[in-house]
Amino acid sequence: MMIRIFLLTTAVALSACSRHEPEVEAPAIDYPKTATVDHVDSYHGVEVRDPYRWLEDDVRESDAVKSWVDEQNEVTFAYLDTISERDAIRTRLTELWDYERYSLPAREGGRYYYSHNDGLQNQNVVYVQDSLDDEARLLIDPNTWSEDGTVALSSFFPSPDGRHVAYLVQDGGSDWRKARVIDVDSGKTLDDELDWLKFTGLSWASDGSGFYYSRYPETSEEEKFQSLNMNQAVYFHRVGTPQDDDALVFASPENPEWGYSAIVSDDGEHLVITVWKGTDDRYQIIHQNLGSPDSEPKFLIEGFDHDYTYVGNVGNDLYFRTNKNAPRNRLIVIDATDPAPENWREVIPENEDVLDDVSLVGGVIIAGYMQDAQTIVKIFDLEGSQVDNVNLPGIGTAVGFNGKFDDPETFFMYTSFDTPTTINRLDVRTGEVTVFRKPEVDFDSDDYIVKQVFFTSKDGTRVPMFISHHVDVEPDGDTPTMLYGYGGFNISLTPSYSTTRLAWMEMGGVYAVANLRGGGEYGENWHKAGTKLQKQNVFDDFIAAAEYLVAEGYTNPSKLAIFGGSNGGLLVGAVTNQRPDLFGAAIPAVGVMDMLRFQEFTAGRFWVDDYGSSDDPQEFEALFAYSPYHNAVAGTKYPAVLVTTADTDDRVVPGHSFKYAAAMQAAQAGKAPVLIRIETRAGHGSGKPTDMIIEEYADSWAFLVHNLGMRLPEGYGG
Repeated sequence: MMIRIFLLTTAVALSACSRHEPEVEAPAIDYPKTATVDHVDSYHGVEVRDPYRWLEDDVRESDAVKSWVDEQNEVTFAYLDTISERDAIRTRLTELWDYERYSLPAREGGRYYYSHNDGLQNQNVVYVQDSLDDEARLLIDPNTWSEDGTVALSSFFPSPDGRHVAYLVQDGGSDWRKARVIDVDSGKTLDDELDWLKFTGLSWASDGSGFYYSRYPETSEEEKFQSLNMNQAVYFHRVGTPQDDDALVFASPENPEWGYSAIVSDDGEHLVITVWKGTDDRYQIIHQNLGSPDSEPKFLIEGFDHDYTYVGNVGNDLYFRTNKNAPRNRLIVIDATDPAPENWREVIPENEDVLDDVSLVGGVIIAGYMQDAQTIVKIFDLEGSQVDNVNLPGIGTAVGFNGKFDDPETFFMYTSFDTPTTINRLDVRTGEVTVFRKPEVDFDSDDYIVKQVFFTSKDGTRVPMFISHHVDVEPDGDTPTMLYGYGGFNISLTPSYSTTRLAWMEMGGVYAVANLRGGGEYGENWHKAGTKLQKQNVFDDFIAAAEYLVAEGYTNPSKLAIFGGSNGGLLVGAVTNQRPDLFGAAIPAVGVMDMLRFQEFTAGRFWVDDYGSSDDPQEFEALFAYSPYHNAVAGTKYPAVLVTTADTDDRVVPGHSFKYAAAMQAAQAGKAPVLIRIETRAGHGSGKPTDMIIEEYADSWAFLVHNLGMRLPEGYGG
């Protein structure tokens, strides 16, 4: 029990710090009564109470949980209804969202395919063009699939011969997918329907006869949204045949935790299967020579030791980006006919910037680097000599550069905090960059300032942060400010445009993004410094970012909001508990909040790579020390908190947010509200219809406006 006592003492000491009260009068809130149970788990001799364990039950199966959800939503929406600025925010978000958006074009069989949204469509649609000059033709329209817009097109994959497009369908935000196939010429959807797909793409055979994919075994409807995902396997589906006839390509029943991603090389000669077992970028590689009818899949690289990301091939030369002996990554070549490690050849060595994305297109290597979390793009020949750069317009992010080795062109996206995503075409042979699609958004990018600063974390680490705001906003120590972070899973936060963040800046707010440890901004060492026993570094970085914004005169604690989703929701929950005095409001979205049991549900087992596990004594101690659910301390004056989740989130199951919200409501000793907003027929975020997104952010920003005492510009939302 000594560990628990120490943790409680620490938390109480933090709560005793000076704490501001909201500057606005909050409506009195009569929270629903949440039942408790006398449930105790023992971890390595430490007894841990779990009074809200019953809230883990699936809302679709439990009447008690459904009633709790309904009661919480009733209180939350009654509160939000009292905020007069909410309608104006919703109106302006709708206006800003109403602009055309495009995906990168994919060229197959001489045709171009891309997704498009005319502005306020709930789901993107897919168009096809026979050439860039021809008129586009509508091919797939998911907006006809459901009345509420919650059945979405997850992704699509044109066949190499241009005859078919295979696509994945997502229902209600779930991670589960169904695969369908459409005939491009007729527009007819074929009878092919594949089920039990999750965490997979589709990769076509070179002759267009079918595609490779990964699937899990069929499970019951009761277990579908909560049980662990195990025993994935790779199959080949031949177009026009039932799924039951699909050929098993590779499985490893003795390793049920393994997952697979299968890719056919551009020339159709190689099948490369990446084997993974978590979120850490450490892979095994399996190879099959598709040019030989008698070949079988064989291990090319064994052992989950390093990242080996398949880039492409030139004949039997297989190109991989790897962090073996290179924490910031390098590019190597493995000869598929002679794959022994001593024969590997280095093409692009590691340098001071992180080698992020690599493409083989147009006979050259296009390499995207991260330099202090900003993109720079270089072009190399096949021997690794730099031959050119791709010039970018400023502090931003460029992604894409997809295509085949003999394609004369490629497309890429460029975006920044003040620049909506523009689609550009690169003529690989001449180096000329032209705009392919540029959105027209109702704002002037010259009206916004984007800059990068660096601050010092608790242990002396130098951490970058982007800060953006309207030119008319002169931070004076009292400016409403939103601080966003993630800090995990080797994911990098680079500059990008967001309608919701633009609306925040229009409203007079400062928007800051901190590039915390745990991400991939400076390579694998930066990532590892924010994992497992070092996870507290992430929270320390975020706290230091907040303190920098206060010390530099941007804002003060009563005007500072923090926001993050998923792993970022965990971040916000943990930091809110650790430093309740530092923030005026917090929005933890779809967060991982019970750090002792996350691995018991759906995809949670994959996250052990980053978080560790309560099964390990040392990792338990670290997890218990910051787990948001377990560190809500009664008698603490917490800032205003709006927890957001969705009832069909089967990645971070909503029980995390349910339990955390219940614990925080019971612990709150201050006047600030602790509310939970629970979306229905929505998941972790992917596939969410436009109108649902607008409603959610209108509610979130209204919550911040009210609790930060923020005054909207005159006439805002008109």
